[in-house]
Amino acid sequence: MQLNLKNSVSFFDLEATGINISTDRIVEISIVKVMPDGGQEIFTRKINPTIPIPLESSLIHGIYDKDVKEEKTFKELAKDIFQFIGQSDLAGFNVLKYDIPLLVEEFLRAGIEFDLDKRNLLDAQKIFFMMEKRNLTSAYKFYCGQKLENAHSAEADTLATLDVFKAQIERYLGEEMEDLQGNKMGIIENDMKKLHDLLNERMVDLAGRFVFNNEGVEVFNFGKQKGTPVTQVLKEEPGYYDWMMRGDFPLDTKRKLTQIKLRGFNQ
Repeated sequence: MQLNLKNSVSFFDLEATGINISTDRIVEISIVKVMPDGGQEIFTRKINPTIPIPLESSLIHGIYDKDVKEEKTFKELAKDIFQFIGQSDLAGFNVLKYDIPLLVEEFLRAGIEFDLDKRNLLDAQKIFFMMEKRNLTSAYKFYCGQKLENAHSAEADTLATLDVFKAQIERYLGEEMEDLQGNKMGIIENDMKKLHDLLNERMVDLAGRFVFNNEGVEVFNFGKQKGTPVTQVLKEEPGYYDWMMRGDFPLDTKRKLTQIKLRGFNQ
């Protein structure tokens, strides 16, 4: 099935030192960039994370310190990766909660502003979980009728995700999507913008520390301030800003908090 694309889409997968977005680092990235005409370009690189890879992580993806010690760091590769992705939309399997936040964090550490505001974000896992209620290997077997060879190899996983995503669109075209609580969300269409709107929560930052409430106001999504407008907390408790900026929060979360604070000054 040919995807109906108005813009290119970069399907990607990351292997990393762990799952902490703030402290862990990418050790391999693979991107399959799909063009509106159906053409594909592939970018795959191992990356020196500059920190040791825990054994438990290496046992999963098969990448050890010795495999990346001579590779370039993300900072050294950042411009090449940024240029390869260009203005394309982003897609993958379980990318909304992990791969995209980690990628953005790495770009920020490299001094590159990676803007998501004008990109569609597409997660094949969310379609899979909502429509079939499991992992990439299972999805590949279910949708494509094949066994996934070389699972946890970034390129194999990325190519498999592309096949799964295309099969999902073909299988569910015109069907109503429901969330895990059974609430109707909309119709599955071969349109990346409409899929983006169906799949993405009303998050302000990628870690979900802030979300939009029903009135479109940014509110805290954790701790004692959960549900309270961010601007209200910053006004009533100015020290809260400094506490978060010094805390172990992702750089993207701190960036969004600063943007909200500065916007308050200008209003």
